[in-house]
Amino acid sequence: MKKSLAPKTVLTSQFSTADAQIIDQAVKIIDLIPEDLHYDRPQSIQVALFLLDFKVDLTTILATLLSDPRIVNMNPPINIAKHFGNKVATLVENVHSLNRSTIYSTDMAEQPNQTEILRRMLLSMTQDIRAVLIKLAYRTLRLRNLSKEPTETQLFIAQETLDIYAPITNRLGIHQLKWELEDLAFRYLNPQSYRSIAKSLANNRVHRELCINHFIDLLHSTLALESIPCHISGRPKHIYSIWRKMQLKKLSIDELFDLLAVRIIVSNLTECYTVLGVVHSLWQYIPKEFDDYIANPKNNGYQSLHTVILDMEGNRIEVQIRTQAMHDFAELGVAAHWSYKEGGKQNPALDKNITQLRKLLEENNNETLADSFNNELFNDRVYVLSPKGKLVDLVKGATPLDFAYAIHSDIGHRCRGAKVNGRIVPLTYKLKSGERVEVLTAKSGEPNHNWIDPHLGYLKSSRAISKVKSWFKNQQQSDNMATGKSILDKELQRLGLKSANLNELAKHFHQPDTDKLLEAIGRSDINHRQLAAFFKIPELQAAPLSLTKNKAASTSAKSLVAVDGIDNVLSSFALCCKPVQGNAIIGYISHHKGITIHRQDCDNIVHLAPEKQAQLIRVDWTLQKSNFTVPISINAFNGQNLLNHVTQVLSHAKIHIGSATLNTHADFSATLELTIQVGNINQLSQVLSKIAQLPHIIDVKRKI
Repeated sequence: MKKSLAPKTVLTSQFSTADAQIIDQAVKIIDLIPEDLHYDRPQSIQVALFLLDFKVDLTTILATLLSDPRIVNMNPPINIAKHFGNKVATLVENVHSLNRSTIYSTDMAEQPNQTEILRRMLLSMTQDIRAVLIKLAYRTLRLRNLSKEPTETQLFIAQETLDIYAPITNRLGIHQLKWELEDLAFRYLNPQSYRSIAKSLANNRVHRELCINHFIDLLHSTLALESIPCHISGRPKHIYSIWRKMQLKKLSIDELFDLLAVRIIVSNLTECYTVLGVVHSLWQYIPKEFDDYIANPKNNGYQSLHTVILDMEGNRIEVQIRTQAMHDFAELGVAAHWSYKEGGKQNPALDKNITQLRKLLEENNNETLADSFNNELFNDRVYVLSPKGKLVDLVKGATPLDFAYAIHSDIGHRCRGAKVNGRIVPLTYKLKSGERVEVLTAKSGEPNHNWIDPHLGYLKSSRAISKVKSWFKNQQQSDNMATGKSILDKELQRLGLKSANLNELAKHFHQPDTDKLLEAIGRSDINHRQLAAFFKIPELQAAPLSLTKNKAASTSAKSLVAVDGIDNVLSSFALCCKPVQGNAIIGYISHHKGITIHRQDCDNIVHLAPEKQAQLIRVDWTLQKSNFTVPISINAFNGQNLLNHVTQVLSHAKIHIGSATLNTHADFSATLELTIQVGNINQLSQVLSKIAQLPHIIDVKRKI
């Protein structure tokens, strides 16, 4: 054994005999690692000892010990899951995942938005908050020994710490780590200022402590006479924090008010002002430094009384007075201390995530902690990189096409393909955090109408969808009419119909004439699903809806419409606009008739009074049971894997195949004829559109 027993003894003494034996097994694995005199990173047993101060659990200690980077290269490899369980193995992999992140560059220091996205990305990549704590502990110990590393490495690690890890630690509320990370990083980045401030503090440390203690003793005894219970504590200022304040206010260290600082926590609001009165009666205060953030909270909701007093020797002491509730809100609420210390725009969603993070860190039930982290936090975002390493924050479920529009509208319009981590992927591919995305563009191009069909999965971001719709609306009227005519003809051909009555179609969609109808189709105000819902196909003719009686209307709506994702809700179709399947619809909560279903473009909805808009609710068409058999024909340039690709699309759409016949030709082209079962024409149109997006497809249509 090359390591002494002392660290091991300290480590195991904090746990039960059974747990200590498990820890001993992990330490024995570390003892097998070959000695490397050039290895200058903190060793995992040191990090585990460091984490004992944070009262971590057995799983965290084991994961810390076994996340030593050198264990990965051991021969034979160590099966962590077999010896210590899946949870420890997963946590170790989470730590390795954080260690493998090499996205940061010193250029990010000048790009606050990029560093913020990287912080969120690192948090989103882990399934267990304990991995973040282990990573921060490793970083702290590495900074303590950074003097052994090359100067270039020292500067990089220190800058990365200030930009990424110290803010994360601050948000988690682990102030002990935050202060040390900041001070150690600052020591390497600005050694002259660090030494100057440290020397000044050392010279005045005893004097500061005497001033604070005298202030606390006098105030305690006075408040005891007033029968006001309170908690008073000195609030030490750290070197980096002092330097930032000096830079911000352009003051020397001797001019700073809050090198001497005290925080007073009382029971209620009245006592806050009573204590303020006592403080001002005992000491002279500086009027211009008084702030009442209780009566006038900060924009982020922060509340406290701030004042600066002069003691008998003329020393300035900053005093903060607040209730416990105000203190808790400042630490954990949307006004968390980090929000205004770091600056930047308020982000309610991020505030909520970080608040939950910090609560989880204090959670006693570590199983709950591990399970909640992955389910609750950052589950609505995905963070990807451009080829040049720029981080892009996207909604979860975003595709390469969403990424293209996030970069620039023109890139999105001209996008024709994408690579993810160097591999060609379809434009409907769902991106994952940490992936590198490259957009393949044409020299000139325009968006495709299919991109804004939610059933085809090209775009997830409402911003990107809006950009595509805006492009279509901005085209010339004649161009839109020609595009609309082409879309209409293509839909007719796909559905196996010879023609359409344009006048009836215009009337159905509330268009004044056929030209405006074609223009609306060309602008994508009317999509192909809405068109399909209008057309009549003999094989798909169901009994017509009866809307003449409220009872019949209610029954029809109940079976065809899901209210806010929930089926079987009391609902009825509005007689003013008579919505039919395929129309964009919305529900209105009536006090007497349940949910009334309107078209979204219904005049009664468009001109609804503002105070009644809160009664609107999302509704969707539901698909009826597949009971209509329809023959379809598919022509493709290449028959290889055609049947497999098509059946995958139909299986995903839960559509039954009655029969299938594949004919290949001498030129390698192929024709695939199928009979499928669908619930309605809308479903038929959707699945034909999805098949049309497959590679090598020439056309797909209903067989007449």
